[in-house]
Amino acid sequence: RYDGVCDKDGCDFNPWRMGNHTFYGRGQPFVTDSTKKLTVVTQFITSDGSDDGDLVEIRRFYVQDGKMIPNSESLIAGVAGNSLTDEFCHDMKNAFGDIDDFNLKGGMKAMGEALDRGLVLVMSIWDDPLANMLWLDSDYPLNKNPSTPGVNRGPCKTDTGSPAYLRKKYPGASVRYSEIKVGAIGTTFGSTTGDGDAHGDDAGYGSDRRLDGS
Repeated sequence: RYDGVCDKDGCDFNPWRMGNHTFYGRGQPFVTDSTKKLTVVTQFITSDGSDDGDLVEIRRFYVQDGKMIPNSESLIAGVAGNSLTDEFCHDMKNAFGDIDDFNLKGGMKAMGEALDRGLVLVMSIWDDPLANMLWLDSDYPLNKNPSTPGVNRGPCKTDTGSPAYLRKKYPGASVRYSEIKVGAIGTTFGSTTGDGDAHGDDAGYGSDRRLDGS
């Protein structure tokens, strides 16, 4: 898996996996309501604050109902912060027993160099025949105890992520991306109206797919 020049795992921030189980979900009591329109803001911070500096940090926050929502803080022992840095990625990989291929392949500086060369932003709705998306929001890998740090990544059941199941149960699943912007720090977002459900009737989605907060 780790042969070649690509970092297969990358470095990510999953609030649930990092210990906060009420940050993102459907309705109450979640801080960020996934049934409503949401602006996702990602900022790439350089060592000297210029476009030419080395990438040292990736920050993310959200805007919903006219309010800015900071990313959740890590609640995992030995892993501090709410943004991605070389140190955070190293500490997280160490805490979860994962191979730190991200830093082995150059970390943030290498990521910044790739951005300088030019990357294509791709967004889609997809499924996963290899691991059934369990790595995203369920227990993974299945041969480890869910109580082991890093294994429980979300509330979804382990038998509901297969492409066959998803395509049969949710044939009309959809997603909408809009108002995509790239610009200087602080210039790409404003308040959102938060005018309710972005996808209409939500009754078809139950606890077999996503914790509903009830």
